[in-house]
Amino acid sequence: MPRKPKMPCRYPGCPELTEDRYCPAHQKKTDREYNRTNRPYKKLYNNSRWQRLRKRHLLKHPLCVECERRGRFTPATVVDHIIPHEGRLELFWDENNIQSLCKSCHDRKTAGEGRWGKKGAVYGYR
Repeated sequence: MPRKPKMPCRYPGCPELTEDRYCPAHQKKTDREYNRTNRPYKKLYNNSRWQRLRKRHLLKHPLCVECERRGRFTPATVVDHIIPHEGRLELFWDENNIQSLCKSCHDRKTAGEGRWGKKGAVYGYR
């Protein structure tokens, strides 16, 4: 089966041919930039305090809250912030602001809070 032809890297001024959007060198650079600008709160989730809180919450509340409301019993795999914390530590660590969700319910909720949930808004990056 023939493969699609290689295209130039989309990084300005790069002559490399690649099958992806960027050549490997520029892919790392764009990933790093994306993580720095679009995921500024990631570091809050990468510490032992959050891991302990998450584990404790899932042990106490092992079922997805959204699925339970619909009469289904699905194991929860994600601990979600009810009110998005957006970097505010008092909301991030508030145990009354977290709930157990399955992955599909969490993804649906998160998509509704982001760019796709703002009806009538002009789409753009934050």
